Amino acid sequence: MTVLTIHEQQEIDRANQEGKQPIVFVHGLYLLASSWENWRVFFEEQGYVTLAPGWPDDPETVAEANDDPEVFANKRIKQVTEHYAQAIGQLKRKPVIVGHSFGGLIAQQLADEGLSAVTVAIDPAGFRGVLPVPLSELKSGAPVLSNPANYHRAVTLTYEQFRYGFTNALSEEEAHQLYDRYAVPGSGTPVFQAAAANLNPWTEDQVNTRNPERGPLLLIAGEKDHTVPLAVVKAAYQLQKHNPAVTQFREFAGRGHSLTIDHGWRAVAEIALAFIAEQLQISQ
Repeated sequence: MTVLTIHEQQEIDRANQEGKQPIVFVHGLYLLASSWENWRVFFEEQGYVTLAPGWPDDPETVAEANDDPEVFANKRIKQVTEHYAQAIGQLKRKPVIVGHSFGGLIAQQLADEGLSAVTVAIDPAGFRGVLPVPLSELKSGAPVLSNPANYHRAVTLTYEQFRYGFTNALSEEEAHQLYDRYAVPGSGTPVFQAAAANLNPWTEDQVNTRNPERGPLLLIAGEKDHTVPLAVVKAAYQLQKHNPAVTQFREFAGRGHSLTIDHGWRAVAEIALAFIAEQLQISQ
């Protein structure tokens, strides 16, 4: 079991004291919890209380992360999911869970465990049973997958790699700004786990899409996403829509993998908010 940081414990305590509907944000690879800063302000203004735990051992800042990249190494999907489950288990109210990229996969796994009141998975990494592997996804994963030794390493994306995987739909100026502000090293392990998911029956990269305990789910995809291409999210939706709970899909035209942190983040957040508010109202 991983140890929650003092800051994470303080956020849990604040959520329990305020008694509002909590929203837990789950970030993906190459970003920190700080990547949700705009979303947290937005949702708190709407009357929610928000938490953004990091992955196990995450540094607090981008500067700290880049100074000690190996702190990210060897983080497995199951380990990260259990870390968030541990935090959620201390909340007095079942939270909404919003995740991006690998965080979107983890959000679905947490929902599969019955831990989510409503789930929003944005550009979520694929899971076992999701079959499309577009060329852009292979190219985005190449900085990790090109060297088997990266399974046990932390990998730092160059600006050019971040530009292709995250900010391909943005101007050069904004792409540089986002890279400097948010980009951090990421564990190679989950990338290899995802790449082999359909070959490994025991993979940690799987979701029981028919689990009635999952609750309402909104899947969001960016049309121009290279890291988790539109076809991957659509394939996940085709599997998830067999669940007895509400399952919806939304595509954002012209948007890439950076859609949660770039200048258009608010449009995505507003769609997520509308779905969350509607589903919470239905459940009351």
